[in-house]
Amino acid sequence: MIERERANRRLTLRLFGVALAAFAFGFALVPLYDVLCDITGVGNQKNLLKASVALSHPDETRTVTVEFVADLPSVGNWEFAPVVTSMEVHPGRLYEVDFVAHNLTGRDTVAQAVPSIAPGKATAYFRKTECFCFTPQSFKKDEQRNMPVRFVVDPALPKYLDRITLAYTFYDNTTRTAALN
Repeated sequence: MIERERANRRLTLRLFGVALAAFAFGFALVPLYDVLCDITGVGNQKNLLKASVALSHPDETRTVTVEFVADLPSVGNWEFAPVVTSMEVHPGRLYEVDFVAHNLTGRDTVAQAVPSIAPGKATAYFRKTECFCFTPQSFKKDEQRNMPVRFVVDPALPKYLDRITLAYTFYDNTTRTAALN
């Protein structure tokens, strides 16, 4: 009987330890999420806060040319292009531009856009507040869609940078998405 009580106490303590560890892990997820957002730049609340601060103080005396480029890998049948190829923007003001994608693959599919910004030094000053590149996009067969990008160029952008290129490569992601499910 005494051996059984000891075994029950050990099991109770172990279960309590597991519950405590699960609680600690759940509590630690918030800072881990912040670190992941800092590394990837996706969902980074600090960048969104900086963007909102920039919106309150636009620099009307300065213009920056933002060019938009769309690229497709050689595999797949898509049409993908920006509605406008460039625009003059005032740092600190919110802008929106559309890209158009047309699924010509002959089937329902999922696609993902991968962004890049040039020159590399401008990356820290270009903030997307909304972008189709944040999530995979589902397309029906032969569907065509306008996809918006909302962005702010930080007024702290160095003066020698007067041209920024925002480029997207649009990949058909159906096989990768199916493999993950």
